[in-house]
Amino acid sequence: MKLSKFCSEDLITFDLKSTEKEKVLDELVDLVSGSALVKDAAQLIADVKEREELVTTGVGYGVAFPHAKTKATKGIVIGFGRSEAGIDFDAMDHKPVHLFFLIAAPEDAIGAHLNVMARLSYVMKSEENREKMMKVTSPGELLQMIDVVD
Repeated sequence: MKLSKFCSEDLITFDLKSTEKEKVLDELVDLVSGSALVKDAAQLIADVKEREELVTTGVGYGVAFPHAKTKATKGIVIGFGRSEAGIDFDAMDHKPVHLFFLIAAPEDAIGAHLNVMARLSYVMKSEENREKMMKVTSPGELLQMIDVVD
């Protein structure tokens, strides 16, 4: 599965400005709301925050996958944000999160949504991949990295 088909260069930032969990979610949703697939940014942020309240999407190792199945989108959208300093995101390992993948999927995209999450998890379990993503400076390079099959 090529994850880059759900993302584009304009949905990537290497310089998240936010320093708080709630604000970084706002910033990531604002980023992906530029996609033609996002119909309702206000609904998307509400759904992402509601999902985050259930259990943190900060999986550890400096990575978080905030996500939602929502009526706010017409297709799966992935946004990427990086924070050099790291953000306290209530991660499972209690360490700051640096790499964020926001995933928005239509409510009926259950199988595809889970496949995207599984593929991103697979890519991000590699310490080498995480280190490369902390250094990459080109959105095009990042898109290539998430498509690499190990």
